[in-house]
Amino acid sequence: MTNKNPWLSEYPKGVSETINPDEYTSLRDIIDKSVSNYAELPAYTNMGVTLRFEQIDEYSQQMAIYFQQTLGLKKGDRLAIMMPNLLQYPIVLFGAIRAGLVIVNVNPLYTARELHHQLNDSGATAIVILENFAHVLAEVIEQSPIRHVTITRIGDMLGGIKGTLINAVIKYIKKMVPKYQLPGAHSWKQALQSGSKGQLSSVKIEAEDLAFLQYTGGTTGVSKGAMLTHRNMIANLLQAKEWVNFEIGKEAIITALPLYHIFSLTANCLMFLKIGGCNILITNPKDIPAFVKTLKTHKFTFITGVNTLFNALLNHPEIDQVDFSHLKISLGGGMAVQASVAKRWKQQTGNVLLEAYGLTETSPAVCVNPIDLKEYNGAIGLPLPSTEVAILDENGAALAPMEEGELCVKGPQVMRGYWQKDTETKAIFTKDGWLRTGDMAQIDEKGFVRIVGRQKDMILVSGFNVYPNEIEDVVMKMPGILEVAAIGIPDDHSGERIKLFVVKKEESITKKAIIDYCKEHLTQYKLPKDVEFCDSLPKTNVGKVLHRALREEPPKKGPSFNQAFDSNIKKHQQKKEPQIK
Repeated sequence: MTNKNPWLSEYPKGVSETINPDEYTSLRDIIDKSVSNYAELPAYTNMGVTLRFEQIDEYSQQMAIYFQQTLGLKKGDRLAIMMPNLLQYPIVLFGAIRAGLVIVNVNPLYTARELHHQLNDSGATAIVILENFAHVLAEVIEQSPIRHVTITRIGDMLGGIKGTLINAVIKYIKKMVPKYQLPGAHSWKQALQSGSKGQLSSVKIEAEDLAFLQYTGGTTGVSKGAMLTHRNMIANLLQAKEWVNFEIGKEAIITALPLYHIFSLTANCLMFLKIGGCNILITNPKDIPAFVKTLKTHKFTFITGVNTLFNALLNHPEIDQVDFSHLKISLGGGMAVQASVAKRWKQQTGNVLLEAYGLTETSPAVCVNPIDLKEYNGAIGLPLPSTEVAILDENGAALAPMEEGELCVKGPQVMRGYWQKDTETKAIFTKDGWLRTGDMAQIDEKGFVRIVGRQKDMILVSGFNVYPNEIEDVVMKMPGILEVAAIGIPDDHSGERIKLFVVKKEESITKKAIIDYCKEHLTQYKLPKDVEFCDSLPKTNVGKVLHRALREEPPKKGPSFNQAFDSNIKKHQQKKEPQIK
């Protein structure tokens, strides 16, 4: 087995080769045990308010009863959740799980078109939504299966005068809540009050029952719902727990990535529930000054993020005032961690920025670097316990170490398939059950996996394969560069040529200087021929650069593509979330 899977010999001391995904029957079992075992410990903190596990227990029970008795939802019904990181999120999430519902996480920045697709594709009959985005729902609700709407406001769980003041500021002073009409919708207060009067009905939840319809980001086409079972999610939690030596009841994690995204959902929300840790929720991570201010007020032991987030923090002038002395693990995923960012992060924090890799379709974690890693190594790490990976060529044949091919995965965390999309499900699995990731990679002799790029982002220059990751990593090492993205554009001579979009932090940087720098570090066919400066790059909700969007419509000078969590409110767009003292 060790010869077949060379990574096993590189496992950190004490890490088992396998996990038992049947240790728990359902996520509800984990919730029930955690809220009981850690009742007095802090569970979730947001905007200066902390809820203990016993409070999460009480509120989520009320929400579960509300779903069952007031709304009449039954096991297997789909519930959509459309909100940023707020205390309400885990309450709704755990309430839905306890009621046996299937959760459909919705990006609150979705347009009406995107929301219409997801609601209709999932068949969700109920939704809990932040009021700031209710106008989008109002546009499509009559053409959707939604029958029950529950509306919450940002201050609803912040208590008393503070919560009331925040809601008033947001709605009336800052005008961040566009007008909408959703007759018959219930308020957050009504939902909890209704749930406090009944009794939770017993629901049998089994390991193979669906827990989530987790939609892909849509960056590679139409968004599809990955069917993630309770067993899938439990397996990934146990794999992560086996990999990391958590101190039970003593950890605190910075949760800046949205909880509706699979990375943060599993690694932060559910993992720290299981170990009795505290999630410090960041509602608007794009407001870096407010983010840094929050970091200065907490003693956190973990932080997860994407490369762009770590880069933005490092470039804030007050990052030196943050106390990183308690930080144990910094975990980067969602996109490639760049060597220059990893180097600066270690210099700033004394902590190695560990790169990890996963997919929506794998709950999400597949590979993670050893937690005792001394320096950034450019790899996405080793396959987790009970996980197999292989590098396959276009015909499905396994390749030798260091050969480049498509990364494929097997393991208990791999999804059942795509919701109501048999053709797409068949296409993503090989005949012998490997999940095709679409990422081009190589595995070295020790089992460390390195991503070289995505198949669809690959640039073909005079017959040579060029991956944007490599170009971007080189350019980011040049002083004065804030962000960069590389794409291929049509060229009569070479088929495609490389174009760079660059966000610079030093005005003195010129296009010629960038190309000259690349000549020192890249072979001829990998050299960019065009450079365009811009104010920002288009990104997904978690900060992953959208290369497809750059190919379709290059960024323009002016406002950022991702100004704030309410940026889809066209008539009331704000540059950033209001700072409420």
